[in-house]
Amino acid sequence: MSKSRRVFFLSEIVARLGGELRGEDVEIFEIAPLDQADRQSIAFLSNPKLRPQLQTTAAAAVIVKAADAAGLHCPCIVTPDPYLYFARVTALLHPQPAPVSGIHPSAIIAEDAFVDSGAEIGPQVVIESGVRIGARTVIKAGCVIGADTVIGEDCLFYPRVTVYHNTVIGNRVIIHAGAVIGSDGFGNAWARDHWEKIPQIGRAVVGDDVEIGANTTIDRGALGDTVIASGARLDNMIQIGHNVEIGRFTAIAACSGIAGSTKIGAGCLIGGGVGMSGHLKIADRVTILGGSNVPSSIDEPGVYGGSVTPIMPQGIWRRNAIHYRNLDQLVKRVKVLEKKLGATEEDTDKEEGDKL
Repeated sequence: MSKSRRVFFLSEIVARLGGELRGEDVEIFEIAPLDQADRQSIAFLSNPKLRPQLQTTAAAAVIVKAADAAGLHCPCIVTPDPYLYFARVTALLHPQPAPVSGIHPSAIIAEDAFVDSGAEIGPQVVIESGVRIGARTVIKAGCVIGADTVIGEDCLFYPRVTVYHNTVIGNRVIIHAGAVIGSDGFGNAWARDHWEKIPQIGRAVVGDDVEIGANTTIDRGALGDTVIASGARLDNMIQIGHNVEIGRFTAIAACSGIAGSTKIGAGCLIGGGVGMSGHLKIADRVTILGGSNVPSSIDEPGVYGGSVTPIMPQGIWRRNAIHYRNLDQLVKRVKVLEKKLGATEEDTDKEEGDKL
């Protein structure tokens, strides 16, 4: 199932996607960055820092806001959000081909599994007992779908996706190669001289319109469910612990780890390499900067960041964490005390210089 490419006149693009066409109605074969576009390409400006490239681009046309449309040397489509428009033009020029319905002869499918006649099942796919797969869903080579799993319509599973038993996956879900959905959570009880495994009897539940990146792992719940709500986006190599809940339209970048039972609200943006402790609650519309460590809950929307400190004994770390949180207030108090004591800024700077 290879991707195809289509060709459109600018007027056709506007008719389908909206916006305002200004200038000649040229034919578009491809979309490209401003500095790489040619006379068959349409480019876009979403980053103001790249505005000078509008004057030098070789693009056949550009997608811009109204404020950037004046004085252009090529046709343009004017829209309030060029980046969103670029995404839609890309999908228009490169549509996902329809599934080739049928089951490859090498696939192994349990007798009581249900696979819709419009689904596409690739080579060496294993579908276990009680599975249900919806219309137009594509399961590529080497995937394993565990017993009693339910998969909706119009999904796309890339090669070697593994879905454990009793998992629920909604409609229009994309899962990239090597991802594991519904594996056991990290549940163990210490029995004085050894660990005893705690059976993980919950489910992994994935809503509609979710995309899950390559080699991302989502643990099933220990008792209840791990839930990825509709519209969420997970990048590559993310670890989602058992009983985690991720809200609608939340996006998490690569290499982040979410420990068990943490609940992340809707519309959050989690940067790459973020580590979250377990049993936290993150409010809706929270942005966490990449590389941050999140040891406690966040109750208010906003932008948060904080890198991991060098390793130290727990007691010292806890005390320092409290001091760091109050550092700005402490600095202000020191300045007030300095003024009361008659110290000048020059005196303070000289003292710091002597220490260096």
